[in-house]
Amino acid sequence: MAVTFSDLHTEQGVKSVEEHLAGKTYISGDQLTVDDVKVYAAIVEKPSDAFPNASKWYDSVASHLAKSFPGKAVGVSIGGSAASAPAQAEAPAAAADDDDDMDLFGDETEEEKKAAEEREAAKKDTKKPKESGKSSVLMEVKPWDDETDMKKLEECVRAVEMPGLLWGASKLVPVGYGIKKLTIMLTIVDDLVSPDNLIEDYLTCEPNNEYIQSVDIVAFNKI
Repeated sequence: MAVTFSDLHTEQGVKSVEEHLAGKTYISGDQLTVDDVKVYAAIVEKPSDAFPNASKWYDSVASHLAKSFPGKAVGVSIGGSAASAPAQAEAPAAAADDDDDMDLFGDETEEEKKAAEEREAAKKDTKKPKESGKSSVLMEVKPWDDETDMKKLEECVRAVEMPGLLWGASKLVPVGYGIKKLTIMLTIVDDLVSPDNLIEDYLTCEPNNEYIQSVDIVAFNKI
């Protein structure tokens, strides 16, 4: 629905614009349109601080128009009675209607450029593969009995290779009745290696289960 303003050369007319702009950035919404140019042209001078909404809007429109007309203005005052002000304002308003190709927005402001750069940087960050975390794991590898060849058992463990897996220090720890268990450190890349899958699919399945009875995770720490 079209909005009607009258007597914009008077304080009462500016007050109607002030009230209309409550909660709005521009006359017809959140973007500058030819409606703003019409109203701007009809207002004789910048509204006073008594009309904060209208004053802020006036500055914003003036800024956009300044970009569209980069020449240096010397300043112009319009003579005649107040009653003729609306008629005088019609000329630039009509010109705004006729010039469909006029770019009211011009070049980006510094704030707009900065916001655009931040958006581009955010897009690039989302495209970069994020580095996966690493974890340090301590495992206990238990043999079937005291006759199990523990050297062969450790060889089976260390023979398991996959991307993101690095075996570390190990030692044999007595359990009792002549049985020893192997404790071994390993470092894993979290996105590449699952400790549970490592145990179920590699360490305790054939042929490794000839030596390995079970494997337990004793400690798990993020690096």
